[in-house]
Amino acid sequence: MTTEPICIKQGAEARVYELSTFLTIKEGCIAKERFKKTYRHPDLDRQLTARRVTQEARCLYRCNKAGMDTPAVYLVDIQKATIYMEKIVGTTFKRLLLDNQHNQYSDLDLAPIADKIGKALAKMHSIDIIHGDLTTSNMMLRENGSVVTIDFGLSYGSSMPEDKAVDLYVLERAFSSTHPSTEQLFANILASYIKHYKQSKPIMSKLEEVRLRGRKRTMIG
Repeated sequence: MTTEPICIKQGAEARVYELSTFLTIKEGCIAKERFKKTYRHPDLDRQLTARRVTQEARCLYRCNKAGMDTPAVYLVDIQKATIYMEKIVGTTFKRLLLDNQHNQYSDLDLAPIADKIGKALAKMHSIDIIHGDLTTSNMMLRENGSVVTIDFGLSYGSSMPEDKAVDLYVLERAFSSTHPSTEQLFANILASYIKHYKQSKPIMSKLEEVRLRGRKRTMIG
């Protein structure tokens, strides 16, 4: 069914493998495997892991169905705690920005990308999905220019404006900590988000509150 997988990333919760072939998919796929937590009781660990795998796959499916560009899910193996999904051909938004940081991104037309990101986040929040780890590493650009949101390992469902505001704040902090001089870029993303999400007003109010709490934490240390 598959060739020998190559581990391309390992995080706190899962390992990500690349398979050169998978079933009838010639391009291969990405396999994301959640590993066991030895500090938990085995039965509890199986239950929690199965729940997280199912939740991630469900969030990916719902976002894709809503018109958001996310990796297609090919197979969910609960016993192996593994999701087999589309291998995206392209580059991360983080890599694109880092490669052009030296010239203040002057060679890039970032406005269309910002609009696509804002629109994608609006679609995601409009169906009450919280990503949980929005960073420029978790956004990829396909060769056709489409923005793909990846890694829904911490995603969950919520209609709370506070949760959606925190989602946006995490992305804002990712920009400010990793990519200098991108304040206008993030402002453009928010403008697109507001444009495409009619219920964004309470979220923007909460975002200001979240920012204030973040500044207070920074000052206190």
